[in-house]
Amino acid sequence: MRPVRLTTVPAPDDLLGLVGHDLGASEPQVVTQEQVDQFADVTKDHQWIHVDVDRARSGPFGTTIVHGFLTLALVPRLLADILEVRTYSMGVNYGLDRVRFVKPLPPGVQIQGAATLLSAKPIDAAAGQPAGVQAKASVVVEFAESGETCCAAEILFRYYS
Repeated sequence: MRPVRLTTVPAPDDLLGLVGHDLGASEPQVVTQEQVDQFADVTKDHQWIHVDVDRARSGPFGTTIVHGFLTLALVPRLLADILEVRTYSMGVNYGLDRVRFVKPLPPGVQIQGAATLLSAKPIDAAAGQPAGVQAKASVVVEFAESGETCCAAEILFRYYS
């Protein structure tokens, strides 16, 4: 397991000097079967590999697995454990450039996020929005015990001043 480490900056502009830096690692967390079932209800994705515990025991993974998109949905939460911008008016998830579901995640297994800041550029004030910074981070969701990658994503986000 990686040591938990948070990078804190006072304001969005401070991200400009962190490009290429390892931002840290999140607190470990566990996705439960109950969360998987709730995600299945919301997305209407009730495929047996996710929700049928009994059938999944004899399936290809030997257990149910977390939806890839549920794992991806955790990326902003994991990133919040890794990067703190203290003063800003609004933060927005802006998009994704690359996502890979590298290895299936069974419910009940600890995961941890790790991030590196890939880019940051100023955003000019326009159309009623304040100035800010758009950044891109590589976030890897890992199995906390082994460090193996479960999901890798490049997430784009904006912080407005």
